[in-house]
Amino acid sequence: MNTSMPVHERAAVLTAPGRVRIEGRRTPDVGRTQVRVRMEGCGVCGSNLPVWEGRPWFTYPLEAGAPGHEGWGRVEAVGDAVADVRPGQRVAVLSYHAFADADVADASQVVVLPEALATQPFPGEALGCAWNVFRRAEVQAGHAVAIVGVGFLGALLVQLCAREGARVIALGRRPFALEMARRFGASETIALDDDAGRAIHAVREIRGGRGCERVIEATGLQGPFDVASEITAERGRLIIAGYHQDGLRQVNMQSWNWRGIDVINAHERDPRLYIEGIRAAVDAVAAGRIDPSPLYTHQFQLEQTGEALECLRQRPGDFFKAVVTMN
Repeated sequence: MNTSMPVHERAAVLTAPGRVRIEGRRTPDVGRTQVRVRMEGCGVCGSNLPVWEGRPWFTYPLEAGAPGHEGWGRVEAVGDAVADVRPGQRVAVLSYHAFADADVADASQVVVLPEALATQPFPGEALGCAWNVFRRAEVQAGHAVAIVGVGFLGALLVQLCAREGARVIALGRRPFALEMARRFGASETIALDDDAGRAIHAVREIRGGRGCERVIEATGLQGPFDVASEITAERGRLIIAGYHQDGLRQVNMQSWNWRGIDVINAHERDPRLYIEGIRAAVDAVAAGRIDPSPLYTHQFQLEQTGEALECLRQRPGDFFKAVVTMN
C-alpha cells in the first residue's frame, strides 16, 4: 500500500451559507478495502444548492471536501484487500468529500473509465443518476415522453429517450435549454411559465387530447410537478426525478386515482444501484449513446468552489453544469 504522499493538500470547506474557504489537510489514509483517488474534478450538483443557500437543518462548517460527490480522477493508493482496482487507473468515484485534491472510498464505489473517455470530465454520480431514472421509467419505442425541466438531468434524459425511439416533448423555462433539447432529439418543445394551464393545454393539443405514456419531472419544484402530474396519460407512468428538498408537496389525488397512473420516485439510495447506473452511463457515453460534453458549460478551479456554487444558484447565461477542477 502506497501512502508516501504529501502531508498537506487542499480541500474546500463550506464554513457558513454562501461562504467557502480552502484549507490544508493531511492526505487521507486508505483502509484495507479502500482506494484513494487523486481528484481531477467534481461536478456541482443541484442538491448542493440548499446547503450553499442555508437551511435550518444544516450544521456548519461541513466536513472538508463536502458536499462534493460527483468526482473523478486517478487511483493513487489501494488498501491491502483491494484486488480489482490498480493505482494509475482513471475512475469515477462515489465519494462525498470530492471538492478536494484527494478523496477515499471503498473499492466497490469506483468505476474504471475506458481509454475512450480519457480526456473527458466524468461526474459519474450525475450521469449514473440519469441512467437510473431512465431505467426506472421503462421507456419504449413509440411512447410519448414528456420531460418537464431541461437542466443537466433533463437534457440527458431527452437524449436517452429519443434514442430509444420515443417521441419526446421537452418543457422548460429557458429558450436556450429548449434549443438544446431539440438538438438532443426532442420532437416538440414547450415553454414553461407561471401559467401551468397553458403548458398542460399545449401538451394535450400535441397529443390530440391525451396525455403522455411517460412523464419525467426533473425540477424539484411544485409548479412544474403540477404540470407533470396533469399531462400523464391514463395508465401512464409519472417519474419523479427532481430532488424535492424543501418541504411538503401537494398532489391532485382524485385525478391520480381516476387515471390509474403509476408514480415512481426515481431516487436510489442503495450504493450498489448507484454504481450499476454509473457503469451503464460509462458504457453509454463511450458508445456515443449519450453525449454530455455540451452540458459542461462552466468550469472553475478548486479555489473558486464558492463561485461554482454561486453559479449554480444564479444559473447565468447558458448554464447547464458547473465542474470544479483540481489542476
